Amino acid sequence: MTDESYEVYAVRYARHEERRASENFLGGDPHDGPMPLDFFVWAIVGKTQSFVVDTGFDRATAEARKRRFLRSPAEGLAAVGVEASKVEDVIVTHMHYDHAGNHALFPAARYHLQDREMAFCTGRCMCHPSMRHAYAVDDVAAMVRRVFDGRVEFHDGAAELAPGVSVHHIGGHTLGLQVVRVRTKRGWVVLASDSSHYYANMDQRRPFPIVYNVADMLDGHATVRRLASSPAHVVPGHDPLVLKYYPAPKPGLEGIVARLDVEPKLD
Repeated sequence: MTDESYEVYAVRYARHEERRASENFLGGDPHDGPMPLDFFVWAIVGKTQSFVVDTGFDRATAEARKRRFLRSPAEGLAAVGVEASKVEDVIVTHMHYDHAGNHALFPAARYHLQDREMAFCTGRCMCHPSMRHAYAVDDVAAMVRRVFDGRVEFHDGAAELAPGVSVHHIGGHTLGLQVVRVRTKRGWVVLASDSSHYYANMDQRRPFPIVYNVADMLDGHATVRRLASSPAHVVPGHDPLVLKYYPAPKPGLEGIVARLDVEPKLD
């Protein structure tokens, strides 16, 4: 057992410029206006073991979904010393298209996924167009192939993947959504993924409208806060403010990578 702490990075790879506030809150927003959404993958870098959290999507998917593609997630990861082809462990928070694509980027990795997410994205809920819209059949099929290749490790609830890195089932946004808790030099950071897309979803208790179970989503906000050392240790899944609050790890990476294991400069 070691008390190793990790460096943690948010890597932006795409953006949805045209999104409005009314699209980001269940029930809309009375002060509707522009509220862009960023797309991230995350890197957890330790002295003896590292993890990538989520795999993003590629340029073709961006064009099909009308998203602005900025760079391959592999390019942003390389900027912090993570070579995608050598990554051994990938945590998939859930199987939505923006978290589970880029099938060829991590050929050496085993994938960590919740039992309930795999059952959800291959089961009867996908018979409903509104439920399957955020999933891509090729991503789901690729994960099934990894299962048969022996490259998926399933988890049922909370699990420690390494000392200082654990996954925790939340649900809400999807049936099997999980978040990642990481020990850092500033305390326990929680990569909240889509348990809260924006800081505002959690802070204002207004759920994001793509949701499987609203009660689980709201309860999940409280769970995420309990897992983190403080509210300032929670990192939402899509908020452009992440790149404002946290510094780039080195000059030239501003707007591309943010370092999350240092104190944020909150408003």
